[in-house]
Amino acid sequence: MGLRDIRERIAEAERQAGRAPGSVKLIAVSKVQPAERVEAVLREGHRLFGENYVQEAQGKWPAWREEFPGCEVHMIGPLQSNKAKLAVELFEAIHTLDRPSLAKKLGSLAQARGASPDLFIQVNTGREPQKAGVLPEDLDAFVADTRAMDLPVVGLMCIPPEAEDPAPHFATLAEMAARNGLDGLSMGMSSDFEAAIAAGATHVRVGSAIFGARDYSGS
Repeated sequence: MGLRDIRERIAEAERQAGRAPGSVKLIAVSKVQPAERVEAVLREGHRLFGENYVQEAQGKWPAWREEFPGCEVHMIGPLQSNKAKLAVELFEAIHTLDRPSLAKKLGSLAQARGASPDLFIQVNTGREPQKAGVLPEDLDAFVADTRAMDLPVVGLMCIPPEAEDPAPHFATLAEMAARNGLDGLSMGMSSDFEAAIAAGATHVRVGSAIFGARDYSGS
Protein backbone atom coordinates (compact mmCIF):
# COMPACT_ATOMS: atom_id res chain seq x y z
CA MET A 1 0.00 0.00 0.00
CA GLY A 2 1.07 3.63 -0.06
CA LEU A 3 -0.08 7.16 -0.89
CA ARG A 4 -0.67 6.49 -4.59
CA ASP A 5 -2.74 3.37 -3.88
CA ILE A 6 -4.88 5.16 -1.32
CA ARG A 7 -5.47 8.08 -3.67
CA GLU A 8 -6.55 5.65 -6.40
CA ARG A 9 -8.93 3.86 -4.03
CA ILE A 10 -10.44 7.19 -2.93
CA ALA A 11 -10.92 8.22 -6.57
CA GLU A 12 -12.62 4.92 -7.34
CA ALA A 13 -14.86 5.23 -4.26
CA GLU A 14 -15.83 8.74 -5.39
CA ARG A 15 -16.75 7.36 -8.82
CA GLN A 16 -18.73 4.47 -7.34
CA ALA A 17 -20.69 6.88 -5.12
CA GLY A 18 -21.34 9.35 -7.94
CA ARG A 19 -19.26 11.96 -6.15
CA ALA A 20 -17.26 14.69 -7.87
CA PRO A 21 -13.56 13.86 -8.33
CA GLY A 22 -11.53 15.42 -5.53
CA SER A 23 -14.53 15.95 -3.25
CA VAL A 24 -12.93 13.83 -0.50
CA LYS A 25 -9.89 15.15 1.34
CA LEU A 26 -7.29 12.63 2.47
CA ILE A 27 -5.85 13.31 5.93
CA ALA A 28 -2.57 11.38 6.17
CA VAL A 29 -2.32 10.43 9.85
CA SER A 30 1.34 10.99 10.69
CA LYS A 31 1.23 10.47 14.46
CA VAL A 32 4.09 8.40 15.89
CA GLN A 33 5.57 7.87 12.42
CA PRO A 34 9.32 8.14 11.76
CA ALA A 35 10.32 11.44 10.20
CA GLU A 36 11.66 9.80 7.05
CA ARG A 37 8.28 8.22 6.28
CA VAL A 38 6.44 11.53 6.67
CA GLU A 39 9.03 13.39 4.63
CA ALA A 40 8.69 10.82 1.83
CA VAL A 41 4.95 11.54 1.66
CA LEU A 42 5.63 15.28 1.77
CA ARG A 43 8.03 14.89 -1.16
CA GLU A 44 5.27 13.11 -3.08
CA GLY A 45 3.34 16.36 -2.82
CA HIS A 46 0.80 15.53 -0.12
CA ARG A 47 0.06 18.48 2.18
CA LEU A 48 -2.81 17.51 4.52
CA PHE A 49 -1.86 15.62 7.67
CA GLY A 50 -3.46 14.58 10.97
CA GLU A 51 -1.89 14.47 14.41
CA ASN A 52 -3.17 13.08 17.71
CA TYR A 53 -0.81 14.75 20.16
CA VAL A 54 -0.27 18.49 20.52
CA GLN A 55 3.28 18.27 21.82
CA GLU A 56 4.35 15.82 19.13
CA ALA A 57 2.97 18.13 16.45
CA GLN A 58 4.67 21.12 18.03
CA GLY A 59 7.99 19.33 17.88
CA LYS A 60 7.98 18.52 14.17
CA TRP A 61 5.58 20.58 12.09
CA PRO A 62 7.04 24.11 12.36
CA ALA A 63 10.20 22.95 10.56
CA TRP A 64 8.27 20.91 7.98
CA ARG A 65 5.99 23.85 7.26
CA GLU A 66 9.05 25.92 6.37
CA GLU A 67 10.56 23.20 4.18
CA PHE A 68 7.29 22.16 2.52
CA PRO A 69 5.06 25.23 1.98
CA GLY A 70 1.31 24.77 1.97
CA CYS A 71 1.09 22.16 4.71
CA GLU A 72 -2.19 21.86 6.58
CA VAL A 73 -2.25 19.96 9.87
CA HIS A 74 -5.44 18.84 11.62
CA MET A 75 -5.85 17.76 15.24
CA ILE A 76 -7.65 14.39 15.22
CA GLY A 77 -6.92 13.13 18.74
CA PRO A 78 -8.52 13.97 22.10
CA LEU A 79 -7.77 17.55 23.09
CA GLN A 80 -7.15 18.43 26.73
CA SER A 81 -8.34 21.89 27.71
CA ASN A 82 -4.90 22.82 29.03
CA LYS A 83 -3.46 22.17 25.55
CA ALA A 84 -6.16 24.16 23.74
CA LYS A 85 -4.16 27.42 23.48
CA LEU A 86 -1.26 25.66 21.79
CA ALA A 87 -3.62 23.65 19.59
CA VAL A 88 -5.37 26.69 18.12
CA GLU A 89 -1.98 28.11 17.15
CA LEU A 90 -0.72 24.84 15.60
CA PHE A 91 -3.68 23.41 13.68
CA GLU A 92 -5.86 24.55 10.79
CA ALA A 93 -8.70 22.34 12.03
CA ILE A 94 -9.66 20.44 15.18
CA HIS A 95 -11.82 17.34 14.65
CA THR A 96 -12.40 16.48 18.31
CA LEU A 97 -14.61 19.14 19.88
CA ASP A 98 -16.42 16.80 22.26
CA ARG A 99 -17.66 18.64 25.36
CA PRO A 100 -19.06 21.99 26.54
CA SER A 101 -16.00 22.88 28.65
CA LEU A 102 -13.73 22.57 25.61
CA ALA A 103 -16.13 24.63 23.51
CA LYS A 104 -16.02 27.42 26.11
CA LYS A 105 -12.23 27.30 26.19
CA LEU A 106 -11.99 27.44 22.41
CA GLY A 107 -14.56 30.24 22.36
CA SER A 108 -12.53 32.39 24.74
CA LEU A 109 -9.37 31.73 22.77
CA ALA A 110 -11.12 32.64 19.51
CA GLN A 111 -12.30 35.91 21.00
CA ALA A 112 -8.80 36.73 22.21
CA ARG A 113 -7.10 35.78 18.93
CA GLY A 114 -9.75 37.03 16.55
CA ALA A 115 -9.51 33.70 14.74
CA SER A 116 -10.12 30.00 15.27
CA PRO A 117 -9.30 26.74 13.50
CA ASP A 118 -12.21 25.07 11.75
CA LEU A 119 -14.01 22.78 14.19
CA PHE A 120 -15.62 19.37 13.82
CA ILE A 121 -17.82 18.08 16.64
CA GLN A 122 -17.01 14.50 17.61
CA VAL A 123 -20.16 12.40 17.99
CA ASN A 124 -20.16 9.15 19.98
CA THR A 125 -22.49 7.38 17.56
CA GLY A 126 -22.02 4.04 19.33
CA ARG A 127 -22.67 5.51 22.78
CA GLU A 128 -19.50 3.79 24.01
CA PRO A 129 -18.75 4.77 27.63
CA GLN A 130 -14.98 4.64 27.11
CA LYS A 131 -15.07 6.87 24.03
CA ALA A 132 -15.18 10.66 23.82
CA GLY A 133 -17.85 12.49 21.90
CA VAL A 134 -21.23 14.16 22.20
CA LEU A 135 -24.11 11.69 22.43
CA PRO A 136 -26.42 11.76 19.41
CA GLU A 137 -29.39 12.96 21.44
CA ASP A 138 -27.36 15.93 22.74
CA LEU A 139 -25.91 17.00 19.41
CA ASP A 140 -28.47 19.52 18.16
CA ALA A 141 -28.31 21.55 21.38
CA PHE A 142 -24.51 21.36 21.39
CA VAL A 143 -24.32 22.66 17.81
CA ALA A 144 -26.60 25.55 18.75
CA ASP A 145 -24.48 26.36 21.81
CA THR A 146 -21.22 26.38 19.85
CA ARG A 147 -22.73 28.58 17.16
CA ALA A 148 -23.84 30.99 19.87
CA MET A 149 -20.15 31.31 20.81
CA ASP A 150 -19.34 32.30 17.18
CA LEU A 151 -17.20 29.20 16.81
CA PRO A 152 -16.59 28.00 13.24
CA VAL A 153 -18.19 24.57 13.41
CA VAL A 154 -17.90 23.12 9.91
CA GLY A 155 -18.83 19.49 10.41
CA LEU A 156 -19.08 16.31 12.46
CA MET A 157 -16.64 13.49 13.18
CA CYS A 158 -17.12 9.92 14.40
CA ILE A 159 -15.17 6.74 15.09
CA PRO A 160 -17.58 3.78 14.86
CA PRO A 161 -17.27 0.89 17.34
CA GLU A 162 -14.61 -1.57 16.21
CA ALA A 163 -16.85 -4.63 16.39
CA GLU A 164 -19.75 -3.14 14.41
CA ASP A 165 -20.52 -2.47 10.77
CA PRO A 166 -19.45 1.17 10.34
CA ALA A 167 -21.93 1.96 7.56
CA PRO A 168 -24.96 2.68 9.82
CA HIS A 169 -22.78 4.97 11.94
CA PHE A 170 -21.64 6.87 8.87
CA ALA A 171 -25.24 7.20 7.70
CA THR A 172 -26.31 8.47 11.11
CA LEU A 173 -23.53 11.07 11.16
CA ALA A 174 -24.47 12.25 7.67
CA GLU A 175 -28.11 12.63 8.68
CA MET A 176 -27.19 14.61 11.80
CA ALA A 177 -24.89 16.88 9.81
CA ALA A 178 -27.57 17.57 7.19
CA ARG A 179 -30.14 18.28 9.89
CA ASN A 180 -27.84 20.90 11.39
CA GLY A 181 -26.75 22.46 8.10
CA LEU A 182 -23.18 21.18 8.36
CA ASP A 183 -21.26 20.16 5.24
CA GLY A 184 -18.17 18.52 6.76
CA LEU A 185 -18.09 14.79 7.54
CA SER A 186 -14.82 13.52 9.04
CA MET A 187 -15.28 9.76 9.00
CA GLY A 188 -13.58 6.69 7.67
CA MET A 189 -10.13 5.27 8.36
CA SER A 190 -7.79 2.75 6.71
CA SER A 191 -10.20 -0.18 7.03
CA ASP A 192 -13.48 1.49 6.10
CA PHE A 193 -12.93 4.74 4.19
CA GLU A 194 -14.70 3.47 1.04
CA ALA A 195 -17.90 2.93 3.06
CA ALA A 196 -17.49 6.39 4.55
CA ILE A 197 -17.12 7.95 1.10
CA ALA A 198 -20.27 6.16 -0.04
CA ALA A 199 -22.07 7.79 2.92
CA GLY A 200 -20.79 11.27 2.11
CA ALA A 201 -17.45 11.67 3.91
CA THR A 202 -15.60 14.88 3.07
CA HIS A 203 -12.47 13.94 5.07
CA VAL A 204 -11.02 10.45 5.56
CA ARG A 205 -8.23 9.72 8.04
CA VAL A 206 -5.71 7.17 6.82
CA GLY A 207 -2.42 6.39 8.54
CA SER A 208 -0.87 2.95 8.52
CA ALA A 209 -2.09 2.15 5.00
CA ILE A 210 0.02 5.09 3.77
CA PHE A 211 3.02 5.08 6.10
CA GLY A 212 3.20 1.48 7.32
CA ALA A 213 2.58 0.07 10.80
CA ARG A 214 3.38 2.32 13.74
CA ASP A 215 5.97 1.40 16.35
CA TYR A 216 4.89 2.67 19.76
CA SER A 217 7.79 1.09 21.63
CA GLY A 218 9.77 4.30 21.70
CA SER A 219 6.85 6.60 22.44
